[in-house]
Amino acid sequence: MSFRSLLKKFPNEKDLASRPRPYFNHSVEMKKIFTAEERADILQKVGLNVFFFPSEMITGCDLLSDSGVTTMTNEQWAALHVGDEAYGSNRGYFLLRDQIRTTFGDHFFNEPGKEAPNAFLFHQGRASEDALFTQIGGFGSELVIPSNGHFDTTGANIEANGMTALNLFADDLSSNSANHFKGNMNVERLRSLLAESADRVPLVYLTVTNNTAGGQPVSMANIKEVAEVAHGYGIPLFFDACRFAENAWFIQNHEAKYKGKEIDAIVREMFGSVDGFTISYKKDGLVNMGGGLFIRNDGLFSKKYPGVAERILDYQILKEGHPTYGGLSGRDIMALAVGLKLVTKGEYLAHRISQVREFGEGMRRAGIPIITPTGGHAVYVDVNKFFEGTDMKPDDFGGVSLCAVLLGAYGHRACELGYFTFGRYDRERKLEVVPEVNFVRFAVPRLRYEREDLDAVVQAMKALHDNKDVIPGVRVAYGRELSLRHFKARFEFK
Repeated sequence: MSFRSLLKKFPNEKDLASRPRPYFNHSVEMKKIFTAEERADILQKVGLNVFFFPSEMITGCDLLSDSGVTTMTNEQWAALHVGDEAYGSNRGYFLLRDQIRTTFGDHFFNEPGKEAPNAFLFHQGRASEDALFTQIGGFGSELVIPSNGHFDTTGANIEANGMTALNLFADDLSSNSANHFKGNMNVERLRSLLAESADRVPLVYLTVTNNTAGGQPVSMANIKEVAEVAHGYGIPLFFDACRFAENAWFIQNHEAKYKGKEIDAIVREMFGSVDGFTISYKKDGLVNMGGGLFIRNDGLFSKKYPGVAERILDYQILKEGHPTYGGLSGRDIMALAVGLKLVTKGEYLAHRISQVREFGEGMRRAGIPIITPTGGHAVYVDVNKFFEGTDMKPDDFGGVSLCAVLLGAYGHRACELGYFTFGRYDRERKLEVVPEVNFVRFAVPRLRYEREDLDAVVQAMKALHDNKDVIPGVRVAYGRELSLRHFKARFEFK
């Protein structure tokens, strides 16, 4: 009997409930141990703001963000050592140029010196957003940039340049529907906006995946429909492309037309619909630092605003340095070139997203109300449902309190993305204006934690949910009226 015929008598390894990770640990770092009392004392000193809490004191999981906290691969660490720190035209720049063309398409990176500039490197995503919005803020008055969900600093960059950031969430975002694409833009609301005010919309912005809306992905059908609507009015479409590879995985696995299609091909089809994109490579670039702004050389944005690319180039040089390093070290650029090769691999994405899904399922089984289905990078707890049956009110900012208690009592750090982060204080009416969403996000860093780490978070959240009636609200001691207030504020328990 041949070995292959013998294999057919056993269940396929792909059908087993548990499978080995597609990677192994290259090195480990031992944690320092701190008590709950020590953590509570520090939290009291920093005004219950988890952003100010020293990371070395986090004895559990640090799920504040998935941005820039990836555990890099040995290939990336090796690439760091051959980084060229030349001020102009370092070797990594050319490797990165070729990889960006391969990943997103040749039309997003022109040949420097031979064609008009259309690819701009920055030290991180928000700098690339600022470069874009600084230039288009002067295209008219009372401008509006609609999105399926602007993230905090994206919206802040838009508002800082005198424009309005408008979120057009899907209707079923907060429902219990099994729709895998709750990150979609609400196309009917987009049509209504453009029918009334197309002259006030310099571009449409689509976030993949939709971080503000529970980390939910966007379908290829929605991408193409939004492109058709925007282009029909002569308006360019841009991606906020931070989690493009994770979004492509959801398209591959949940849109019938794309079953069996390679992730690389899906990515190129996604980007075939847009006229440009901004990106923070600290997510699906699998690196600790990096961002970019890319404009399609034959796209609507280039044709509609022909002088903008040169102004962005001047902005980049003034703010970030020579265009061939754009605020990044040569080492960072080398690591990024390697990271972009890994991030579209099917085995990596399948493990990454299944880890987040299993984490979410653990929360759900423990009775924690989360946004379902889970997205690709985080589990989002519905704060309003979490505190149902208690006296918690909107201006008690239960999400802020929940994050502080979780960190103090159990050593896990999460992030409030709800009434405080996305809300604002109306000085004239002296009341809080609350947003449509009220979540606490548990963002899972890539390649960093294992199942037992995330299981510990689930157990901690169950303990808090079982005792939710004793979690107090918070009073804003400082920063209630500030912009980007969640980064700056101080709180006290009521």
